[in-house]
Amino acid sequence: MEQWQEVLVFATWLAPTVTALIELLKRSVNMPKNLVPVLSVVLGLTVSALAYPFTTLTLDLRLWAGGLAGLAATGLFELALNSRPGNTKNE
Repeated sequence: MEQWQEVLVFATWLAPTVTALIELLKRSVNMPKNLVPVLSVVLGLTVSALAYPFTTLTLDLRLWAGGLAGLAATGLFELALNSRPGNTKNE
C-alpha cells in the first residue's frame, strides 16, 4: 500500500512537468491534434523512466506513475472520446 502512495506522489510531481513539455511541443511543432494525447502518455512514460535518480521506486512503478501523469496531462476525456481535427500550431 505504501508503494502505491509513492506512485501517486510521483505522478503528482510528473503531471505538471509532462503538461509543460506537451504545451512546449504544441506551441513549437506543427502536428495533428489527435496525436497530442498519445504523445502525452508516451512522454509521461519516458520522463518517468528517466527519473530514476529522483526516486527509489522500481521501473515498473515509475512507469505506472508516468502513465497516470500522461493521462492527467491531456485528460482522459480527450484521449478516449474527443476527436479533434487540425494541427496544433496555426501557420
